[in-house]
Amino acid sequence: MIKTVNIYDNPVLGVFATCTEDVAVVPIGTTKKVIDLVAELLDVRVISTLVNGSTVIGSLSRGNSNGFLLSRDASVNDLKEVDVPVEVLPDRLTATGNVILANDTAALVHPDISDRSMEVISRVLGVDVHRGTIAGLGTVGMSGVATNKGLLVHPMVTQEELAHIEEVFGLSVDVGTTNYGSQAVGSGLLANSKGYVAGSNTTGHELGRIEDALFFA
Repeated sequence: MIKTVNIYDNPVLGVFATCTEDVAVVPIGTTKKVIDLVAELLDVRVISTLVNGSTVIGSLSRGNSNGFLLSRDASVNDLKEVDVPVEVLPDRLTATGNVILANDTAALVHPDISDRSMEVISRVLGVDVHRGTIAGLGTVGMSGVATNKGLLVHPMVTQEELAHIEEVFGLSVDVGTTNYGSQAVGSGLLANSKGYVAGSNTTGHELGRIEDALFFA
């Protein structure tokens, strides 16, 4: 079965969309073919919306089974169809999806996220929150993908970072790329514990690494 798609003819799925165990959120204008494929591959309900009037939903939001967080200046009404609590993150780092990597038990966040935002993240997502980097980058939400079964991260991650990520999530962590060599794996992949969908430029070898890391092989 085809496991690669584009949104707006663009393979950076993680920039335009986001997902949890229960729902995927895609921008208005996403084709029915893509919506149906995402729903089938991830076994989720798909919601079409905009966040703060923008199509880059994956960059501006982060959620899990317990709640969703939106970037400053967005409205909770942007995700009114999501059946979990939604709050706006009060942080100067406005690309919430870029700076938070989370599953249902833990979150790794940009080193510069404020203490107040850490508390909000912990409360809304219901997780333990830790600061950290991946490959020296604070944009951990685009440098990795986390499910409740495993993680795939930027191939330049250091051994110290790997150890920290494994400790935070209590899961195995593997490295890989998407979209024919993109190291920002979070930008090219949507995944939960039930399935995944990658950007259309992702190669067969890259799909194999995704399946191994997230335990779909």
